[in-house]
Amino acid sequence: MKQNSMLAMILAGGRGSRLHELTNKVAKPAVGYGGKYRIVDFPLSNCANSGIDVVGVLTQYESILLNSYVANGGRWGLDAKDSGVYVLPPREKADAGLDVYRGTADAISQNIDFIDQYSPEYLLILSGDHIYKMNYAKMLAYHKEHKADATIAVIGVPMEEASRFGIMNTGEEDRIIEFEEKPANPKSNLASMGIYIFNWKLLRRLLLADMKNPDSHHDFGKDIIPTLLNDGKSLYAYKFKGYWKDVGTIDSLWEANMDLLNPDNELDLGDPTWRIYTEDTNVLPHYIGKNASIKKAYITQGCLIEGTVENSVLFTGAKVGEGAKVIDSVLMPGAVIEPGAVVTRALVSDNVVIGSGAKVGSADSEHIELVSKRVKGVE
Repeated sequence: MKQNSMLAMILAGGRGSRLHELTNKVAKPAVGYGGKYRIVDFPLSNCANSGIDVVGVLTQYESILLNSYVANGGRWGLDAKDSGVYVLPPREKADAGLDVYRGTADAISQNIDFIDQYSPEYLLILSGDHIYKMNYAKMLAYHKEHKADATIAVIGVPMEEASRFGIMNTGEEDRIIEFEEKPANPKSNLASMGIYIFNWKLLRRLLLADMKNPDSHHDFGKDIIPTLLNDGKSLYAYKFKGYWKDVGTIDSLWEANMDLLNPDNELDLGDPTWRIYTEDTNVLPHYIGKNASIKKAYITQGCLIEGTVENSVLFTGAKVGEGAKVIDSVLMPGAVIEPGAVVTRALVSDNVVIGSGAKVGSADSEHIELVSKRVKGVE
């Protein structure tokens, strides 16, 4: 078996309950974004672009679609000899008698045998539900330069939002001296991005000990990182500058899609030097009717627009009927807005139909309305 300097493991087993009906039947990393992508396309594409050949995707809840999607490593160029994307579901029974991962560290622990096949010097651990572009090879170079035992990617967040995140407090040369999980009174604004590089031999020893600890949460933030700090190991913060979005709520998923409408958006999905790869869809080009009106929109192939679209993102195959209005909204694949209907500040789920003359959402609402079931038209 080929030895890999660094192997990646993507934690893609979150339930995604704050995305409500969007994740009832689909794992959170498989939720759509940006017209034609899925959230998991981002860490997988980052791995491919960073020269990482082997990626394990740790799945759990509602994972049938996600498993079949990521199993085709060819989408990301990870299907050559000695490379691949591997689906890794839980193998051990938890307290409830279900096959689940008990925590983020347990997810890696259950797959030590898989990792050992490749004898990596370093292990890269990623969250599967964030949208960003990052060169992990540069992060590894930083890790080596500092002779770190572990390196954690961080991003500066507004101080008023810092209590929502795991916060890294650093000393000289960005060495981490303290980690606080969602502190009420944060001392810094360096939020963990859920991206870690560990020296594998050290992490392996910690994981084996953690598995035997009945008082452990089996979690990186609650157990593994504090243990490393308590043991005096060298942990460093890798400061990331660029676009990063945790799309854990309907509002944040909507915001991430709206960001694509900004011509100065840092994500730049059209950048040929750092492509985000996804599934190819065999559909016709989009069609714009003669009476249609479009202002500031992100429109994907297969869309049919005969009404008004303003400041909105339309996924593959979305349809907007004559006289219908879609304003400040996101239409997921196959969503249909029938003639005369009005959609405002809403996220319309896959294949949902908004009936003729119906109105959903409001320009004055504090939160984005998720429409996940058919809305009857006006009689």
